[in-house]
Amino acid sequence: MTPLEYCKQKAAQSGSSFTISFIFLPKTQRDAMTALYAFCREVDDVVDECADYSVAQTKLNWWKSEVANLYINTPQHPVTKALQPFVAQFNLVQEHFLEIIDGMEMDLKFNRYEDFKQLQLYCYRVASVVGLLSASIFGFKNRKTLKYAHDLGMAFQLTNIIRDVGEDARRGRIYLPLDELKKAKVTEDDILQSRESAEVKELIDYQIERAESYYDKALRELPAEDAKQQRTGLMMAAIYRTLLREIKRDSAEKVLNSKTSIPPLRKFVLAMQTYFKYA
Repeated sequence: MTPLEYCKQKAAQSGSSFTISFIFLPKTQRDAMTALYAFCREVDDVVDECADYSVAQTKLNWWKSEVANLYINTPQHPVTKALQPFVAQFNLVQEHFLEIIDGMEMDLKFNRYEDFKQLQLYCYRVASVVGLLSASIFGFKNRKTLKYAHDLGMAFQLTNIIRDVGEDARRGRIYLPLDELKKAKVTEDDILQSRESAEVKELIDYQIERAESYYDKALRELPAEDAKQQRTGLMMAAIYRTLLREIKRDSAEKVLNSKTSIPPLRKFVLAMQTYFKYA
């Protein structure tokens, strides 16, 4: 199995909405995005699969050293070997890969976030930075596109957090800012015990409004001259924003006990519509 085949297998196993949009990319960009996505899955799996904190931290430290290897052209892992040809070609910043690992370390150290400022840093590291790397792979002329990519990453991660409230709670995690729980008169135990209520609905609706505001902000910031090159991200946005609106339509508090998803065919249709919109 070649390094790129390994990455394709890793991406396919995830079943993510993101990978649908990759098929619309030219081969070189598609391969680069597949390798980037596989890197994110590898470091995320460290946190998800290692129950022992010290073992997980050791593995993340290894990944930091492997990023260093990548930038001196001596990668050891299939994912970094697959990434190697694209680092210079797409001007991928080393610090961004390290920031992603820093985000995974936050998942090791925290299972609560006191306020949105603290959560914002987490979202930046695990999602906005991926947006910045992706924007470089897609290509852009106007540097304002990086602001768009940053805010779109925020929107994606906030959508993930909303979708996964119940699933995260069953793992003992609450990503919703604790000061916002208090303001909504929702307790941590309400979330952990999956108690649906009007107060929880109001809390989740507020999170949805914030995520929507990041989608709006990102789309306003995208320079028209770069929209065609960035349409893969716009396809992802169409799918994820539809998911967010489905959650709201179905009554937001239900995220505690069920997980909303978009059927594959509908994802493909949304992607196609966006592709032609920005053709």
